[in-house]
Amino acid sequence: MKIRKIGPNNDLHVGNNKKRNLYKIIFASIIILSAATFFGFKYFKKPPATVCLDSDTKIYDEYKGAVVLIKHSYGYFAKIKGKEIQLTNEDAKEETVFGTGFFVDRDGKILTNSHVLQPWNSSNEEQEKTNTTIRNLGLKIASILTTDISEDEYQSFIETNWKVASAYDESEGDYEGEGESEETSQEPAGEEFVSSNDTQEDTTSVTTDIAAAIPVKEYVSKEDIEVYVKTVDIAVALHDSDDKWLSCEIEKISEDTNIDLGIVRLTDHKTPDTVVNIINLDNAVEDDASLNPGQKAIMVGYPLGMDLAKTNSGIKVQLYDGKISKESDGNKIQYSITSTHGASGAPVFNECGQLIAVNFSGVDEVQGFNFGIVAKHIRTF
Repeated sequence: MKIRKIGPNNDLHVGNNKKRNLYKIIFASIIILSAATFFGFKYFKKPPATVCLDSDTKIYDEYKGAVVLIKHSYGYFAKIKGKEIQLTNEDAKEETVFGTGFFVDRDGKILTNSHVLQPWNSSNEEQEKTNTTIRNLGLKIASILTTDISEDEYQSFIETNWKVASAYDESEGDYEGEGESEETSQEPAGEEFVSSNDTQEDTTSVTTDIAAAIPVKEYVSKEDIEVYVKTVDIAVALHDSDDKWLSCEIEKISEDTNIDLGIVRLTDHKTPDTVVNIINLDNAVEDDASLNPGQKAIMVGYPLGMDLAKTNSGIKVQLYDGKISKESDGNKIQYSITSTHGASGAPVFNECGQLIAVNFSGVDEVQGFNFGIVAKHIRTF
């Protein structure tokens, strides 16, 4: 029987293998632990503990810097054979609306209402009005724009000749001419028309010759004219700013007409350093069943837009409070906060300063009947 001896070199080899295996185990453990920590933090992290601000003044002081005034200008545009122009005629004037929004992160994202970002789609009535205007503008352009006009002249030609464009009478389903129509019968001015065969023949001959000499204009087809509404400019102003507007871009609008939410974002994708506290969505009250009539509701926003916001010392946000007056229906909740146009998109808090809703509508005729989209929809959106 042969006995194999393990010499010094073999001992070293075995030792190295043991060390390598140990290193592998340690390395694998580090990777597993790191992954578990990352995913655990990302998906199973606990929301930060809620600190109750316990007064209107504390809530205002905490979040006044995060709430912004939104200014949105929009207008009617026409794309004619691929060339886009903005229409500036009296029945296609550019309009400006004001709303409220609030920062929800440090990357310049601002939550507001979708109807602040698309006011022309804010209701069925507005949609119908907009569609009628779009249709009539297209027909008017088609009634004056001839094919011999160059693309560079579209804007000036339409503005110059707009008053003679045919108005479309929807009730009659036809044009109502403001200018002269090609089909309008013309009678000769001056002396009474003489009725004799010779004179009639001469007059007919002359009229035919004149008509033949007038060049026939060819008009741009209605199918080559597309009219639509879009944003001209959207910007926000901060509380305490001196009428300084920060440029924004619309990032997202809710596709659900029942969820009146939208997002704009500063073009530089950076929330200003002067905004000390964003409104933390992790602390929002997402269980709308816990919101009961009689509980306090506090809104920070800009009702009436610039009319109330602008002061001698800059733009100032305002605070209004009331009570929840009706249980949530799953989408919206009613409260008795004083509000009006301009406060659309304002955050609504409970007595501790937790976000409970985003203000979106009210009753114009009487105060105290206003509604907000409940906070649980924000995360899904």
